[in-house]
Amino acid sequence: MHHPRPARSPRIFPFCPFVAAVTALLLVNEVHAEALARLNAKRLEAVSHAIQALRKDWKEVPRPGPYREHRANLHVHSHWSHDSRGKIEEIVAAAKAAGTSVLMFNEHPADHYDFFKEGHQGIKNGVLLIPGAETAGFLAFPTTSLRGVKTDGPQEFCDLVRGRGGLMFVSHLEERMDWNVRGVTGMEIYNTHADIKDEKKLVAALLNPLWLLQAAELFRKYPQESYSALQDYPADYLRRWDELCQSAPHTGVSANDAHQSIGLVIRWSDEETARVEDALGKLLLQPPIESLPHSEELRKGKRVGDVLYQLQLDPYVVALRHVGTHLLLAEHSEQGVREALEAGRAFVAFDWLADATGFDFAAISDTGRHEMGSQLPLGAGITLRSAAPLPVHWRLLRNGKVVEESDGRTLDYAVVEPGNYRAEAWLDIAGERMIWVLSNPIYMAKGSPTR
Repeated sequence: MHHPRPARSPRIFPFCPFVAAVTALLLVNEVHAEALARLNAKRLEAVSHAIQALRKDWKEVPRPGPYREHRANLHVHSHWSHDSRGKIEEIVAAAKAAGTSVLMFNEHPADHYDFFKEGHQGIKNGVLLIPGAETAGFLAFPTTSLRGVKTDGPQEFCDLVRGRGGLMFVSHLEERMDWNVRGVTGMEIYNTHADIKDEKKLVAALLNPLWLLQAAELFRKYPQESYSALQDYPADYLRRWDELCQSAPHTGVSANDAHQSIGLVIRWSDEETARVEDALGKLLLQPPIESLPHSEELRKGKRVGDVLYQLQLDPYVVALRHVGTHLLLAEHSEQGVREALEAGRAFVAFDWLADATGFDFAAISDTGRHEMGSQLPLGAGITLRSAAPLPVHWRLLRNGKVVEESDGRTLDYAVVEPGNYRAEAWLDIAGERMIWVLSNPIYMAKGSPTR
């Protein structure tokens, strides 16, 4: 059986008694090449070149209408969550590097803190911070503290938060496809963690220090391409979203599920011992310090207690750049963000492929322009207009079924039937067609609009 063997830099550990000990310690499933087909140097180099070519073809699309576009990341974890150590300063710096101006945190609640009162909020270095929680199956963004609040089931919890003006998005849809919660704001239509969960052998590889060490050079040379190799079209999420939108509007958002928690750290524990930890500090192994390859070189200029080697596969900047929710805001404020999400003025974009700023999907009628999320009575002369800063393969869907496909920078479609319409933009990347942008729907009904 063939195993991918990426090229290694001089600092990456070759096979040795230390690596053998790690392998014996962590017995995981074999890593099949087919499960990691995108994680090889040739493929990653081709993807990198394709992305660079797209940047040269990118053209600004002026945004009509009164709203300003802001990129947001939802479902972000920091040191307040038990499974993250992220400090707000590094997360904000990563957001700015990724082109993000709105960070919406969803911490795991715990007894020792109040995620609403003590969570990250306000504007820091130009980035708007909004506190929230990942709890009871939702991304919850309440307007008041929920500390000590107990509810009986998802519907009661949603009613409580929504009744106080908060936002509620169904999270990790793969675990609750049968949910039909009345009054919810919307749902995740993509979740990074869910995207990788069905890659069983890739998950096993990420738990294996030997594989991490072998793959380190790939992640060093192609950090974004390596991380984003997990991306697949979220067909199951979108199918359920299309179903639910036929009952009531559901704003679709992306979930970065960013923790900065996957990696490897080797510390100089004492004079004779090294300490191998995962990215959260959990002990994996304590080998003799002399068994480390290049042990003397690693310890040069270091003291007992120092980090000798560190590999981070999911740094915040990479996780945040992978996918974002672009919002059309009346103002860059928490109120503006909440209003846009309520209205559905948003689209999801895999910005690691290309900057999606300027993407547009709107209904044009005799009464003017109607943004994503709008509900309109069906009438004569309504055109759905799509535009993108790159030539794309367009797919226009009505109630989840494709009604039009074309290639180019724009797509116009004359509406003749009621239904919920949304647009998808796809890019050709190194011989593979990949989803780039998912719009929120425009709802065309025979009756009067309700939102």
